[in-house]
Amino acid sequence: MIDVRRFSSLGGADHGWLKARHHFSFASYHDPARMGWGRLRVWNDDEIAPRSGFPPHPHRDMEIVTYVRSGAISHRDNLGNEGRTEAGDVQVMSAGTGIAHAEYNEEDERADIFQIWIEPTRAGLPPSWGARPFPKDDRSGRFVALASGLPEDADALPIRTDGRVLGATLRAGETIEHPLAPGARAYLVPAKGRVEVNGVSLNARDGAAVRDEPSLSVIALEDAELVLVETR
Repeated sequence: MIDVRRFSSLGGADHGWLKARHHFSFASYHDPARMGWGRLRVWNDDEIAPRSGFPPHPHRDMEIVTYVRSGAISHRDNLGNEGRTEAGDVQVMSAGTGIAHAEYNEEDERADIFQIWIEPTRAGLPPSWGARPFPKDDRSGRFVALASGLPEDADALPIRTDGRVLGATLRAGETIEHPLAPGARAYLVPAKGRVEVNGVSLNARDGAAVRDEPSLSVIALEDAELVLVETR
């Protein structure tokens, strides 16, 4: 089963400095049919204006993965962590027992990000933050684990859940065959480009909620950049 959520159908808000689209219910957008997908609770598609951002605010008991699509985002938190994450790279914040952080676009160009929240399977742990580059050439033609709580994904940023976030890039005409674990739920969004997933067409920034499929066959109809979340 593949349920397509077209970008035009997503909830959203325009705060001037922030234009947000929500794949699932979030803040003032509420749709009882879109409360999450497995342990995936939030997938926000955010456009952040230059020299603006989210002021300090708290989180608790959530794995928050930020995938930067263009521009860069800068992080600061009350643990003393600071970092700047550029396009194609990833940062992870495990909110654990509680953390306060700020996210700013300190650049002169707009920052476009996916912010992904996944419910943890291990609670009561201290908060943490980390980031690292994931060169697009390293994920050309294949899915690479960007953040994961699965033991086989040793090179990914760690998250405290039985799931993972993967990324891939495809040239037009290329195909990826990707197996899914029995009972897994997956959510796929092309950050760029048009693709076909098991025969279903997706445009850039559309979402595909996948269940009861043994594998994904992804064909790039044009050069594409993909982000995939799997939860168990």
